[in-house]
Amino acid sequence: MTSKYERIKNECRARNNALWEDPDFPAVQSSVFYYQTPPFTFQWRRISEIADIKNACFVNEAENFDVVPGKMGDRWLVSCLGVLHSLRNLFYRVVPADQSLNKANGVFRFRLWWCGEWVEVLVDDRLPTINGRLAFLQPQSSNCYWASLLEKAIAKLHGSYEALKYGTRSDGLSDLLGGVVECIPIKANSTSELIRPQQLKTHLDTTCIITCIAATSAAVAQHKNTPERLPNGITLNVNYRLCSLDKVETLLGDAVQLVRIKDPLKCNAFANNNDFEGDWSALSSTWERVSVQERDRLFGQLDVGEFWMSFFDFTQTFSSLEVIYLDADTAKDELSLQDRPKRWQMKMFQGQWKRGVTAGGCRNHESFHINPQLLLNIPEKQEIVVALNQHTAVEPKVIGFTMYKMSGIAGSKVNQKISESLPKDFFKTHVSFLNSDYGNTRHVTCKCQLEVGQYVLMPTTYEPGEESSFTVRILGTVPLRLSLLETQTLMLLDPFPVLKNEADSIKIKNVCQYEPVFMQLADENKTINCFELHELLDACLPNDYIKGCANVDICRQVIALQDKTGTGRINFLQFKTFMVNLKSWQGVFKMYTKEKAGILRAERLRDALYDVGFQLSTDIMNCLMQRFIRKDGTLRLSDFASAVLHLTAAFDYFQRKDHNQDNVIEIEMSDWIKCVLRC
Repeated sequence: MTSKYERIKNECRARNNALWEDPDFPAVQSSVFYYQTPPFTFQWRRISEIADIKNACFVNEAENFDVVPGKMGDRWLVSCLGVLHSLRNLFYRVVPADQSLNKANGVFRFRLWWCGEWVEVLVDDRLPTINGRLAFLQPQSSNCYWASLLEKAIAKLHGSYEALKYGTRSDGLSDLLGGVVECIPIKANSTSELIRPQQLKTHLDTTCIITCIAATSAAVAQHKNTPERLPNGITLNVNYRLCSLDKVETLLGDAVQLVRIKDPLKCNAFANNNDFEGDWSALSSTWERVSVQERDRLFGQLDVGEFWMSFFDFTQTFSSLEVIYLDADTAKDELSLQDRPKRWQMKMFQGQWKRGVTAGGCRNHESFHINPQLLLNIPEKQEIVVALNQHTAVEPKVIGFTMYKMSGIAGSKVNQKISESLPKDFFKTHVSFLNSDYGNTRHVTCKCQLEVGQYVLMPTTYEPGEESSFTVRILGTVPLRLSLLETQTLMLLDPFPVLKNEADSIKIKNVCQYEPVFMQLADENKTINCFELHELLDACLPNDYIKGCANVDICRQVIALQDKTGTGRINFLQFKTFMVNLKSWQGVFKMYTKEKAGILRAERLRDALYDVGFQLSTDIMNCLMQRFIRKDGTLRLSDFASAVLHLTAAFDYFQRKDHNQDNVIEIEMSDWIKCVLRC
């Protein structure tokens, strides 16, 4: 099947080689700055109008990385692109090589990891300029324009160039490499110890990319476009790549731990001399302390832009690591990773937080249990990486996750089979095994050691009722299993018990006071229809929020549920049955309206319906929310009563048709239509 990219190119060629204009990301001011109003107007120009087209190119294999930031100052993106450019096979997955400026018809394609999958992003080559020069990412001297066009593709996904102002290195590395990014502090603090060489060796044994950053304050990073450098030549806030570790033996017999590091911006991208100038650098006198053979051995390992640094200086220079874990499928084409002895195996789940259905908030809230519950089976003791990614770049929610260990807890068996989601009471009596940090970031990542057994992972927003799509990725060096726990739909109690005799009706004595009014409205058979029931309820129900149940729709539901004769009428005993049950439902409703009487928050509907007698799956709860939730995310008693009546009628009809008691029925079309209309 012809791709969208090929179809656009064919259409352009058919129109005398017309140049494509992207309708989804137009050349207008709002595509650059959406919220703010910049002090200047951008002119959109094609690359042929900016550069000497004879010398300009899309990608040149012979050119080094040569990208500088523009007026946006998105140095974080330049740093990420430098890492990507150093991984040639991964680079060409993001930037397909079969493209050129002179044969493109103005359309270019890129592949980015976005919302849990690789997506192809198409952009035209109209780029924002100021006074005839590119406003944002641009080549310094190479005339290669892949970075400027890739930046536009990223801006298109984010909604505008302005959104890139608030991007982060970890987001960029994830989008460009398709991996899970973990930030690890190098220097000891209150929560972590000083990193050890063995930890780095463990990382280098797996399919991951290790980058190290010498950070500066956020204020400096925000207001200064030209990056600062440390006295030893290391540029601040740039992702240097850690390539390997080695030990050098000095002439005195001492062993020094060295780290081989690659500078991704080696070609003077910021118009500075980026060479490392400390001990063990290329021109350092420290090499006089080792034999010629040792020096030649270590120098022979260096590639363009690489240098050696002692491990001690490494821990004093860099403040943190950003480790990009790549699963086996993603890493298979990258030559520099093919000799790694361990490969990360990935399991992924994509879901949604929906208000009232699966958006229960963090474990501080009573509705925590309605969040998606993922069952993780660990067959062997191993270290795993858990990553939660929300599918939004603009105004992200505060997100995180909690994990519970199912084996070894009181009342559980190591190999017990868990098939349904854990109930609310479980979380009141069990302590969580792992809690991630919560943050308003696109990604939250945590690494931990797990024993053999079963674990339940719950991705959440911090506050209940916040909606977003999300992806959970779990990486392990041994294959693992991940599945969604679901609630089975059942009717646990009769939500609408029938009053069989007068003794039952005495339980609610004040119901009998409605009999004179009922008889005034009734026909000769002492029955009323839905309109007469509406009039009766309107006159009899007290003037509080229960009076909202006096509406024609609920009256029709009451008649449809109880009328077995097809006359559309009910008698006084049936009316009393409804009133007794309505009072019971009102009592349950009150239990869950803590903040304000008469108003039920959507995330508490599942528990309220459970107390009435219904255990419902996520899909059915979603249907109920779409039908009964109000604009402010709440329900009234009338909404609750209507939901109970609908569910009661649906269960009643199904049970009457389920002759074999196997939860399967056969139904003719006419019966199906009548069932839908009655429910």
